[in-house]
Amino acid sequence: MSLSDPLKMFDVTGKVALITGASGAFGAVAAEALSGAGCKLVLAAGNAEAMSEVAGRCKGEVTEVNARPDSEAACEALVAKAVEIYGRLDILVVASGMNKVALINDMEPETFEGIMDANVTQSWLMARAAAGQMKAQGEGGKIVLMSSARGLLGHPAGYTAYCASKAAVDGITKALGCELGPTGITVNAIAPTVFRSPLTAWMFGDDDHATTVRTGFLSRVPKGRLGEPEDLAGPLLFLASRASDFYTGHILYADGGYTAG
Repeated sequence: MSLSDPLKMFDVTGKVALITGASGAFGAVAAEALSGAGCKLVLAAGNAEAMSEVAGRCKGEVTEVNARPDSEAACEALVAKAVEIYGRLDILVVASGMNKVALINDMEPETFEGIMDANVTQSWLMARAAAGQMKAQGEGGKIVLMSSARGLLGHPAGYTAYCASKAAVDGITKALGCELGPTGITVNAIAPTVFRSPLTAWMFGDDDHATTVRTGFLSRVPKGRLGEPEDLAGPLLFLASRASDFYTGHILYADGGYTAG
């Protein structure tokens, strides 16, 4: 490959991308970034109204599916829909997931199991379904999972389920990177720290509580600020394009240096 035009390595024009959790913060970033870069999209989410709002901000061809990847059949159906509409699947972005914060003695086992199911089992099932299609196509593919800085670091305020689930996502990423490497399919994860979303909007506020929490948190972030959606778009485009063909099994921390210190 010639390096005279290196931007071609990031070209995803015409690629077919399936994004689960498309109504959420990272799913919306993925949808807008990949559609803006020329991908054809299949968006999947349980919240149809919010998903349609995201779709309305996208460019090009977009198919919406009101479904969660909460079973083997549902995951297989989402991949089949991409193939039915566009004839293939090139990129999978698993942006679906959940968290419920509670100290260990206050958390019900069912809550723990629900978080593990949403973050771990569903990531595994979607990767499994997508990998099967990509292997059948015989041209490789890109799988991007959603991790977190909490997959590496603990948290004292009731994150046992979330931290465990994201550490498991990291394990899936590394194991699948090894397993699928010979097929040309890359498997990587993006692991952000706090970035702007409806759930974290309060941390960007000017009230005393937000200022205190934010100041304490930023004292541990070398870049000195919280994350913005565009901070996730660049890494995603890299991992979804040919530019990352030699990168697999990696956890890419989008955290302003938070996990480095």
